[in-house]
Amino acid sequence: MKKKLYKSVKDRKLTGVCGGIAEYFDIDSSIVRIVWLVLILCAGTGLLAYIICAIVLDDNPNE
Repeated sequence: MKKKLYKSVKDRKLTGVCGGIAEYFDIDSSIVRIVWLVLILCAGTGLLAYIICAIVLDDNPNE
């Protein structure tokens, strides 16, 4: 079965992007949130990537 990246509905703080990425890679969502925060603070490009993911990704229909 092919996996697809969705925004999480049940593991959501803002839009569910980090929760969806964590579900896709089967890791803890806190790790994804910390990595994303470091990307935002260091380069600033993480914020743009987050906004794009929040717009482009669909909510998970299986939740």
